[in-house]
Amino acid sequence: MIQTVGVIGSGTMGSGIAQVAATSGCKVKVFDTKQEALDRSKQALEKILSRLIEKGRIDQVEKTRIQGNISYVDSLKDLKDADLTIEAIIENLDIKKKVFSELETYVSSTTIIASNTSSLSIASIASSLKKPERCIGIHFFNPAPLMKLVEVIPAVQTSTQITDKVVSIIKDWKKIVALAKDTPGFIVNRVARPFYGEALRIYEEGLADVVTIDWSLKTLGGFRMGPFELMDFIGNDINYTVTETVFEAFYYDPRYKPSFTQKRLSEAGYLGRKSGKGYYEYGENAIKQSPKEDKVLAQYIFDRVLVMLINEAADALFWNIASAEDIDIAMTKGVNYPKGLLTWADEKGMDWCVNMLDKLYNEYHEDRYRCSPILRKMVRENRTFFNKKLVADN
Repeated sequence: MIQTVGVIGSGTMGSGIAQVAATSGCKVKVFDTKQEALDRSKQALEKILSRLIEKGRIDQVEKTRIQGNISYVDSLKDLKDADLTIEAIIENLDIKKKVFSELETYVSSTTIIASNTSSLSIASIASSLKKPERCIGIHFFNPAPLMKLVEVIPAVQTSTQITDKVVSIIKDWKKIVALAKDTPGFIVNRVARPFYGEALRIYEEGLADVVTIDWSLKTLGGFRMGPFELMDFIGNDINYTVTETVFEAFYYDPRYKPSFTQKRLSEAGYLGRKSGKGYYEYGENAIKQSPKEDKVLAQYIFDRVLVMLINEAADALFWNIASAEDIDIAMTKGVNYPKGLLTWADEKGMDWCVNMLDKLYNEYHEDRYRCSPILRKMVRENRTFFNKKLVADN
């Protein structure tokens, strides 16, 4: 039973994780080196809980209980009695390793030491510990209190007992767990790359403008936001950096190649909503653009982006990154896709997936359009991802 949780980092993510743990009844200590950061975290929680009272989600008693479960500290030594620590600081491997190495000198030998990294190697982070078997990735999505998905990522050093215990803890916190292999981007940040990358490619080829591409995917696919709207929401600097990191981590596989368009927007400071301009204008006098409502073009855009997403999800399964169930759960609960990509593949048909990918490859002769071997195998064996066989063998 986890009694005390230490959260390292009091930014938006760290504060959100603290709220989740405190709501579930854990005693939480939020650590940061800067007192002003801790003060901001405390003030932000006050606003969030007050808003929940206004909406009728909680009452004053519950607000007081949650706040009473959280304390704020400015020394790692204060986390010495934590049963579980979760780091949520800057995505810098050297800094994380330094913090973990120091933390281990204070906590007990049974304390679970976890990282909320979204893309860095858990094995590399664990290597900074004398007991690396206690290290694991626990990747929440922002905002942590609202997003249901948590990716749990054991490193090669992580003990099975620690993995099982962490999965149990996260489920007790009312979250949905997707278990992922320790590979770049884990599930969501890997599988989602084509949503942005292929949309950018279509735009760079001049086939459609950003508003038409977004309209196509929302209208035909049921996505809540189009890729350009979403990149502007995330921040083009952040989205570009994640893409660049995944590209490098996969030994420059062309499937994850970043876009010059996004790089130039980032360099220009056109970061999206937070800067007032990105792919769209966000000022008071911004002119709303209208899409080109061409059904044939819209279908081509949707099919091309969808098949690339399906191919990425299929390849994640092929390389045993996660189970089919966890891949679909990750994409529906982690980034709010309208349905799981492998479920979508079953509905579209394996022949459709393979033929669409082969058509793109034959057109471009680029390795980014190579079809995952598992899709070809599905066609040969007349299988789908969630049914053993469609038709009995003759």
